[in-house]
Amino acid sequence: MSDTTNAQPYRTLAGGLTVHPVGIGCWAIGGPDSNLGLPMGWSTADDAASMRGLEAAYSLGANLFDTADVYGHGHSERLIGQLVATAPRDSVVLSSKVGYFTGTAAHAYEPHHMRHQLETTLKNLRTDHLDIYFLHNAEFGEDDRYLDRAIETLRTFQSEGLIKTIGMRGPHRFATERVNVPKEQRKDKHARFRYLFNRVQPDYLAVRFNALTPPPPAGQKDIFAFAAEHGASILVNKPLSQGLLTGKYDPADPPVFQAGDHRLRKAWFTPAALEIIDEGLRPLRERFGPSTAGLTRVALHYCLQHADNAAVLVGFTRPEQVSANLQAVGEPLSPEDIDFVRETTGRLQQQLDAAGEVFLGEKGSPQ
Repeated sequence: MSDTTNAQPYRTLAGGLTVHPVGIGCWAIGGPDSNLGLPMGWSTADDAASMRGLEAAYSLGANLFDTADVYGHGHSERLIGQLVATAPRDSVVLSSKVGYFTGTAAHAYEPHHMRHQLETTLKNLRTDHLDIYFLHNAEFGEDDRYLDRAIETLRTFQSEGLIKTIGMRGPHRFATERVNVPKEQRKDKHARFRYLFNRVQPDYLAVRFNALTPPPPAGQKDIFAFAAEHGASILVNKPLSQGLLTGKYDPADPPVFQAGDHRLRKAWFTPAALEIIDEGLRPLRERFGPSTAGLTRVALHYCLQHADNAAVLVGFTRPEQVSANLQAVGEPLSPEDIDFVRETTGRLQQQLDAAGEVFLGEKGSPQ
């Protein structure tokens, strides 16, 4: 593995884990899949291309690989395991998750099921331990009946040396909640997050964040400051908003997704939404250049310069995407650049929110 990182120094995060600031998100390489009655995979993945991408990432200095038991129901983990088998174990940082696949158990956080899933994950990844193990969601059964035992099980895994650090999701909603629960009946996800954070006391947070994410209300700390205050680190997912912030999608030639692809149910990949996004990115193209690489640099640095206690996770389905993403980082954004990005994407977010009630539906804005 390279010891240079395109002018990006490695970051030492919680638990003493030292990582390239651009980690590799491995959801997409799990391929097409479904779970909880919903498409939740990526129909554009190809195993040969995935392996070339993983190898390219490692050769360019990336060492953080993030996956989950439900990504292709083990398929993503097994692909990463092929890379791990060829590399010194201490040269990679491995992160996986449990909680979205129930199997035959009564609940995904039933302790015996959690142990079964971890043992399977370790086998898939060809390792004897994980560096980070995440609770993938905040659904612990009626009246949180599985919460205490889930926390106890994670601590047991730690004491046994099977996992080094513990993670949980930032504020979010369970995958089926937007489908099954009317908006007015949904509980405050931020209050729920704070409650669970105090109970779990995680080392890491998995947080969806990018240039389209609104700032916190006046007087409130953002999630990065909250994590730093509590000695936790953050893995940022969707820093490129799944490619939407890079301008890669042409509204005149919208992408076509096959069965098992979660983007089939995401309204912001429709031509109407892509047209709004394309126009909304125009000021960024004018300031930073029209190339996908230029917009990728802006999107990644917007996240990386937000805080030192974080790394970003960038997904891929083709090896050239990996190389382009890792090579895009380098020259930082100036404070004026960051303000310009925030103002521009803030207007875009408002346009998407306004359009959402007309043609996008609840899932309209790609935060």
